[in-house]
Amino acid sequence: MKLIYHWRRIAITLGLFTCCTTWCAAKSEAVDIAPLYDTAPLDMASLFDNQIDLCSSCCDGGEEYTDCESACSGSDLLFGLFQHSQPGFDKFISPMTNPVFFEDPRTLTEARAIFIQHRVPTAAGGGNVQLMAVQMRAAITDRLSIVAAKDGFVTSSNALIDDGWADVAAGLKYNLYANARDQQLLSAGISYELPVGTRRALQGNGDGEFHLYLTGGTEILDYGHWISASGFRLPTDRNAESSIWYWSNHFDYEVANGWYLLTEMNWYHWMGAGAGGIAGVEGGDLFNFGSTGVAGNDIVTNAVGVKYKRSKNSELGIAFEYPLTDRRDVMENRLTVDWIFRY
Repeated sequence: MKLIYHWRRIAITLGLFTCCTTWCAAKSEAVDIAPLYDTAPLDMASLFDNQIDLCSSCCDGGEEYTDCESACSGSDLLFGLFQHSQPGFDKFISPMTNPVFFEDPRTLTEARAIFIQHRVPTAAGGGNVQLMAVQMRAAITDRLSIVAAKDGFVTSSNALIDDGWADVAAGLKYNLYANARDQQLLSAGISYELPVGTRRALQGNGDGEFHLYLTGGTEILDYGHWISASGFRLPTDRNAESSIWYWSNHFDYEVANGWYLLTEMNWYHWMGAGAGGIAGVEGGDLFNFGSTGVAGNDIVTNAVGVKYKRSKNSELGIAFEYPLTDRRDVMENRLTVDWIFRY
């Protein structure tokens, strides 16, 4: 029965991914709404509820657009349920590292394919861990979206981590503030991680974990962007999993048409330890071992990378991440590749 359950889950995930990929490809030439409006902040609720002519407002700023009618209409829904990704912030790119918890502040409808090649330090068993996953996001309204940020399959040559399924996490994100003229955003969210992963892959422990977070972004220096997010990972069983506070920052700059250089920094602080796991060693973003002796520990990582954004509906990126602190736990270094198909 468990095998049937896993195959059903991956079939559903791949089916949704295929549908979103096909739909988003067809929409790749949709309108590129510029960050020029006559009023600020932009009232996204009235944009769709009252059918304000956003395209005319944008064009008053001297820009030219195509397919304005479909982009500004609230009736063109994906599967009849989900709205277009939030207009007016199309020059932003999504963060890459801390991928489960570092959330983009925009309201998005997208599928994000992720591959991670993670090197484990020799002191923690050495070897490599790979993750293949597909994240899903869907805009229910112009401000509220569903976020399914964790799933996928883990393969490992590490002595402590075996192959298996990752836990599954899903929740809601709400856009608190959107000012398209100044290119500023702020959102808040909550998600819950279900302990349904494979135990031999060091998943599925405890009774689940809540994630509460704030995430925001702004344009800097005309062609650059800063995105910052901070949140708390709070397990329901504090003996089985550790409590973690993180702060992640992303900086990018568009150096050529559609080409971005980026750097990111992640800080992880363990507020509370579990009662088991691997004494003195914790798992970072993908794992929560619930280890003893980790309360008060800190790890800081840095990443550098590049992204290519062919259109507002597609992003392809690669980033290399490494610790800045002497403490490394399970991270020697990591290579992350993502490919986003957006509606």
